[in-house]
Amino acid sequence: MALTHQEILNRTHAAGIIPVFNHPDLDIAKAVVDHSYEAGVRVFEFTNREKNAFEVFKALRIYAEKYPDLLLGIGTIFTRDDAQRFLYAGTDFVVSPAMLPEVGAFCRMKQVFWVPGCATLTEVYNGKVLGAKLVKTFPGNLLGPAFIKAAHSVIPDIKLMPTGGVEPTETNLKDWFSAGVHCVGMGSQLIDRKEIERGDFGGLKHRIALSLDIIKSLRK
Repeated sequence: MALTHQEILNRTHAAGIIPVFNHPDLDIAKAVVDHSYEAGVRVFEFTNREKNAFEVFKALRIYAEKYPDLLLGIGTIFTRDDAQRFLYAGTDFVVSPAMLPEVGAFCRMKQVFWVPGCATLTEVYNGKVLGAKLVKTFPGNLLGPAFIKAAHSVIPDIKLMPTGGVEPTETNLKDWFSAGVHCVGMGSQLIDRKEIERGDFGGLKHRIALSLDIIKSLRK
């Protein structure tokens, strides 16, 4: 049974961290999901950045069914057609790197949880108008925690997720969560491509566990 938007919103908040990852090798993608889950991840974003991303995601979606409490979404969606393809493949949510009305309108029609990437207050507001319950502030390293505070000062009910430049350190995470983020997206800072390609997942699990512990302490 499909989750409501509020249920997905609750789960993304509880998750704290959403790993953002892509790889053309299905076995590596499966291993990343496995080790991330073991470390405590419950929401995962696979991105549409490789030529075979659709095929890998389809297989990964089936594979991830062994984790009934894991949400698996698709990121880097620029077009309505791509949103439609991945929706048929079973994505739990759709993330765009930009504020794309065409994608937003499609997701709203299909009642799909959509997360637009926004870099201005106008884009954040337009995303909300299009039905987004969660907005990705991107690129996070350029906008910074100050943007989160500024957006909340005028749109206090919007939920924001910085992605890009978020680091698995106490200092960085404290800056973001003190600013009022809903959760954070983490890519290369969390998942070291060279590590995982040589089969070393210890660093990944350590960074995830450390980050989750930090977030838990910040939310007390």
